[in-house]
Amino acid sequence: MAMIDEPLYPIAILIDELKNEDIQLRLNSIRRLSTIARALGEERTRKELIPFLSENNDDDDEVLLAMAEELGVFVPYIGGVEYAHVLLPPLETLCIVEETCVRDKAVESLCRIGTQMKESDIVEWFIPLVKRLAGGEWFTARVSSCGLFHIAYPSATELFKAELRSMYGQLCQDDMPMVRRSAASNLGKFAATVEANNLKTDIMSIFEDLTRDDQDSVRLLAVEGCAALGKLLEPQDCVAHILPVIVNFSQDKSWRVRYMVANQLYELCEAVGPEPTCSDLVPAYVRLLRDNEAEVRIAAAGKVTKFCRILNPHLAIQHILPCVKELSSDSSQHVRSALASVIMGMAPVLGKDATIEELLPIFLSLLKDEFPDVRLNIISKLDQVNQQVIGIDLLSQSLLPAIVELAEDRHWRVRLAIIEYIPLLASQFGVGFFNDRLGALCMQWLEDKVFSIREAAANNLKRLAEEFGPEWAMQNIVPQLLEKISNPHYLHRMTILQSISLLAPVLGSESTCQKLLPVIITASKDRVPNIKFNVAKVLQSLIPIFDHSVVEQTVRPCLVELSEDPDVDVRYFASQAIQTCDSVMMSS
Repeated sequence: MAMIDEPLYPIAILIDELKNEDIQLRLNSIRRLSTIARALGEERTRKELIPFLSENNDDDDEVLLAMAEELGVFVPYIGGVEYAHVLLPPLETLCIVEETCVRDKAVESLCRIGTQMKESDIVEWFIPLVKRLAGGEWFTARVSSCGLFHIAYPSATELFKAELRSMYGQLCQDDMPMVRRSAASNLGKFAATVEANNLKTDIMSIFEDLTRDDQDSVRLLAVEGCAALGKLLEPQDCVAHILPVIVNFSQDKSWRVRYMVANQLYELCEAVGPEPTCSDLVPAYVRLLRDNEAEVRIAAAGKVTKFCRILNPHLAIQHILPCVKELSSDSSQHVRSALASVIMGMAPVLGKDATIEELLPIFLSLLKDEFPDVRLNIISKLDQVNQQVIGIDLLSQSLLPAIVELAEDRHWRVRLAIIEYIPLLASQFGVGFFNDRLGALCMQWLEDKVFSIREAAANNLKRLAEEFGPEWAMQNIVPQLLEKISNPHYLHRMTILQSISLLAPVLGSESTCQKLLPVIITASKDRVPNIKFNVAKVLQSLIPIFDHSVVEQTVRPCLVELSEDPDVDVRYFASQAIQTCDSVMMSS
């Protein structure tokens, strides 16, 4: 028997649990199938456990889902790849159930097993299974079969291959839209296994049927097929067969199909090549950027930079830029937000002159947008603007008012987001700009009403100290922190303590001992217990960076005093810190 690393449950009990009325018991048993299998041994697992699972008519989807997942990794427990076909019957049953997630997991497990099976076994066992499912009476079986063709096809004989292609064509014309949807979504995977000559005939014929389907849910999946097939076909065949479909889809009566084209257009352009992109797909993309539906414009706006990269700058300025100008004042805030998240990337594509003349006014108008998300998206992508393309002076004049407004926004999540970008802005604009314009803001956030803002502000100071160096922090941050430690509000005093503990490792041992340690020791005399136990926590975190003499002469006496405090929490954290002192001294 194989070594067992789980507690061995009596097998009879586990089998009984599989029949128990309690769902949780059945689930637990299914999840321990590998334990049962190892206890039974390979032969008994094949002859007893797997047939039992095949006949197990559980009606709970959660149990069936767990079974489909377990069986996918069951090959080692039944004697290896040569017996893999034994696992097919229970998974075939699961491919027919009503619940979609169970079927999907069963198909995934069948694919995993199929890739391990020998070619002869695939012909003998796997292909007949695919044919049974594809000809199944229930639509669920036919839906599942579509995801298995790409595993079965490469090992099939020529006769079987022709039959499988024919069957897939029939599934693409099935009466049930769900079957056609499954066929459309799996077409790319199946096509990748088909020979080039059959790809141009049989597969393209199937594809064209799907593109003319009366259900928009099928047509939108065929859009994905355009990109997949485009990568498999020769460029000239791609232009002949795929390009007209894309152009038609970009004018489809269903906005969902147009949305899908907008989402996939960059991949489609890569498939058809640069010349057809310029002549046929640029007009299609312009139509999508000006679509009636906001969702389509959002998807198209989000791809504007990627699309411009495959065009020459002249075409981008002539055709795409006018649309970008329109979108920057779009009635939907979500369209403007999508544009703001990518527009910065257009600067290197268009070059310096076009950026300053055409793009800069759009940046600036988006920076003044009434919705915070739009302004935040511009600021968050600032690093994409090469400083040689747009001078910092030009940007900073408009950037600063936007940052100040966001920093004081009434929604705390907006304030939190702008704090996250401050180190990015600091690295872009440099220390001079930061000291003049942003330094005061960073200190102001330490006294915000919302804890998350104060916490982020403390982390922000640490990141700035790392960016500009410890000397800058000693001159610009530490003096202001020392002033704020006597703030009348204890929560703000706690934030200062947190900032000190974060800054100390960046500043180094000497600066911390000279400037910050006296402040921490003074705070240990605070009247509020929360401050005192935070002093204990801060000292505990800083013990490793102090010299032993400092720990013994200054830190330990302070902690001993705190360990005798009337408050139980203060005593607890002080004793924890003293233990850290002891362990550090022992290890040294």
